[in-house]
Amino acid sequence: MYFKKILVAIALIGIVVMAGFAYYVYSNIFVPNTAFNNEEAHVYIGSNATYDQVRKDLEPLLKDVETFDNVAVRKGYPANIKSGHFIIKKGSNNNEIINSIRTGNIPIDIKFNNQERLENLAGHLSRQMEPDSISFLTAMRDANFYKNAGFNDDTALGMYLPNTYEVYWNTTAEAFRDKMLKAYNAFWNSTRKAKAASLNMTEMEVLSLAAIVQKETAKEDERPRVAGVYLNRIKSGMLLQADPTVIFAKKKGENNFDQIIKRVLYKDLEIDSPFNTYKYAGVPPGPIAMPDVSSIDAVLNAEKHDYYYFVADVTNFGYHKFAKNLAGHNRNKTAYVNWVNQNGINR
Repeated sequence: MYFKKILVAIALIGIVVMAGFAYYVYSNIFVPNTAFNNEEAHVYIGSNATYDQVRKDLEPLLKDVETFDNVAVRKGYPANIKSGHFIIKKGSNNNEIINSIRTGNIPIDIKFNNQERLENLAGHLSRQMEPDSISFLTAMRDANFYKNAGFNDDTALGMYLPNTYEVYWNTTAEAFRDKMLKAYNAFWNSTRKAKAASLNMTEMEVLSLAAIVQKETAKEDERPRVAGVYLNRIKSGMLLQADPTVIFAKKKGENNFDQIIKRVLYKDLEIDSPFNTYKYAGVPPGPIAMPDVSSIDAVLNAEKHDYYYFVADVTNFGYHKFAKNLAGHNRNKTAYVNWVNQNGINR
């Protein structure tokens, strides 16, 4: 009888222990442990992150940090942290959360356009990806890369074609740069190369002219006509005389790209810079900004016409008035200058 009581007691203790263990497992592993209301939360874990750093970043997203710690330790996560961009679904339990941040590095979409310098591009990218701006700029200007890829400080910006790209958040600056080179080479397919050759222009000359077109007009439907004007000037031996190149030369010469210049002055036309197309023939030695695809294709598919001049149309803002000769251009220019003076635009 006494022996039976002992067995019953042992059995009861076992049941209690098992129940306690079951509760522990359930509460630590299977109970939802997210504290956010959105359908998902995005988590970014750095390449050299420690468990304490990950825990600190996750804390606002969790209902119970202690149970997360328990499961993380049991699964060996503190010694096996993965960097990247991860997504945690609303209602996930600790086991699912840890699996998500350990194996589910999710690509992100990054965008860039209309940057004037590699410095601007590097800063823009550093706000979207893990590498800092210095890392990006160092990779972009690497001497060996320049030599192997055929770029230099003046031309390198043209390699980065404005678009939306899918990358991993923790992609290195060098890997990103190499990805952009592949995209650049893919862009310059046989059709585009043939069109550039028909214009007697190199790829970089097309990009340099496209950057001017980009700066001259924000209207995509007008870009082929503007491109046609500059191509006509090149064919006839005229200087391009593009105001955006003067603005770039001034900014570059003064090392101040933050200044806003709305009006080019006569004294600016005398700036001695290879980017100043009022003084130097042909296109600049590199793009004065990052041309988008519509501007590049506008050059490659330029409108054929007899226009050699254009000026802003003050009756249809955003567009321009075109002229075939200097007399017609001067009439259009007079209307523009009068409008500028009336509105007090001095610089």
